[in-house]
Amino acid sequence: MNKIKQYLHIINDSIGQLKIGENPGNLYDPINYIMSLGGKRIRPMLTLLSYELFCDGDITTAINPSLAIESFHNFTLMHDDLMDKAPLRRGKPTVHEKWDSNTAILSGDVMLVRAYDLFLGLNPVIIPGIIRKFNDCAAQVCEGQQIDMNYEKLEKVSEEEYLEMIKLKTAVLLGFSLELGALLGGADDDSAEKMKECGINIGMGFQLKDDLLDVYADNLKFGKLIGGDIIANKKTYLLIKARELARGSLKKDLENWISLKEFNPTEKVEAITSIYNRLGIIKITSEKIREYFDKGFDSFAKVNIPGSRKKILYDYFEDMIGREK
Repeated sequence: MNKIKQYLHIINDSIGQLKIGENPGNLYDPINYIMSLGGKRIRPMLTLLSYELFCDGDITTAINPSLAIESFHNFTLMHDDLMDKAPLRRGKPTVHEKWDSNTAILSGDVMLVRAYDLFLGLNPVIIPGIIRKFNDCAAQVCEGQQIDMNYEKLEKVSEEEYLEMIKLKTAVLLGFSLELGALLGGADDDSAEKMKECGINIGMGFQLKDDLLDVYADNLKFGKLIGGDIIANKKTYLLIKARELARGSLKKDLENWISLKEFNPTEKVEAITSIYNRLGIIKITSEKIREYFDKGFDSFAKVNIPGSRKKILYDYFEDMIGREK
């Protein structure tokens, strides 16, 4: 995985050199703050690895477009954290907590605008097509977020509805990250589409893993409030399956905890986690995660590139699957 470390260094170094703006400081400081919080830089990494898969050479052409994806992703995080009233992001205070809500809105807006700047160095012939695909993806992410907020007002959400929501909110951006790299690397339309399908399915598994980690992760490793979804009654895959499977006193207990307006957060997390354990929700969710990862690998296998060239990206997918944070 030495190449992964090399590319991660390139991504972080390039982010550090971005000239986003300086004044007023309370507009630009939050952008530098959230971009500096790190993380695995999964989306730009996928773009670079996909680019290299089709173009065995210098990755310079793909760096700025990959940063456009990272800028857009962090814009969505800044706004999502505000909408969710989340206190932590990657173990640190969220922007609206460290500054204020209005700053989080405006700084996020600038991040979206600057994302377009990072596409401008591409060959002018391909820019319109790339921007159209990016816009379609970005709109889907916003649709997913709106649907997620709509679900907060509904009593129940079906498994099918939830999976469609996370596809839009999370998975399509991973799909576009791989598609973008492939197109920049000269892939034909069929190969680029298969890379997109691969990313969407990997992204579905990745979000379901995130749902699982919200309940079962090591707090020090995860960097977010453990059990936050339970406390907020978020309609995650785990809760949807638990409500579907619970019977008798177990169902009564689950619905009671969901209905409470005042409660001890620690007690609620422990009680609902215990219900999940009794229903085998870890196993059920893990099987669904594996199903999506298998679909992703199947699409990846159909890309007409020698297997030896796919190894680095394949290993990176496996690392994503095994993540604990």
